[in-house]
Amino acid sequence: MTKFDKTYWDTKYRNNKTGWDIGYISTPIKTYIDQISEKNKSILIPGGGNSYEAEYLHKNGFKNVSVIDIAKQPLINLHNRFPSFHEKDLIHANFFDHQNKYDLIIEQTFFCALDPTLREEYVNKMYDLLNDGGKLVGLLFDFELTNEGPPFGGNIIEYIQLFYAKFEVRILERCYNSIKPRDGRELFFIFVKK
Repeated sequence: MTKFDKTYWDTKYRNNKTGWDIGYISTPIKTYIDQISEKNKSILIPGGGNSYEAEYLHKNGFKNVSVIDIAKQPLINLHNRFPSFHEKDLIHANFFDHQNKYDLIIEQTFFCALDPTLREEYVNKMYDLLNDGGKLVGLLFDFELTNEGPPFGGNIIEYIQLFYAKFEVRILERCYNSIKPRDGRELFFIFVKK
């Protein structure tokens, strides 16, 4: 078990040390969601935190959205902000233990929060959780991977090497619409399960 476990994240939320939380859906994710017409897709947001993405999806008519987080507080926060979000879709569990199938998984600051030793396990789990042809879509940080973090960085070459065996890389490029503090440091991606 890494030091970034349930206790670590619960403490972050309890002490309001959530600098990654911008308080609204990030622009690149919103732009992507806005072009999805199929509202019945099964969607997972892993390590969802306060999950403004899930709230946005739900408010825009998406019927099958689940959030999983190892910390309980952000799930409570989402339910308090948006009481009509189904409690059964707020999953308090370890992502790596989760068993289900999805058409789309949205990556928003989960990958970068994991201990980098778990990256290969992350790829395998995403592959397992997606239906055939399912998509993993979201943001990855584009800065040097160091031992300082979370967040932990990486670059395009590392990400391609990590994902290429199990995913077709449809898009992996610098974000043109990142929020100001992350401008020039984010990559938008669409990976399709092979």
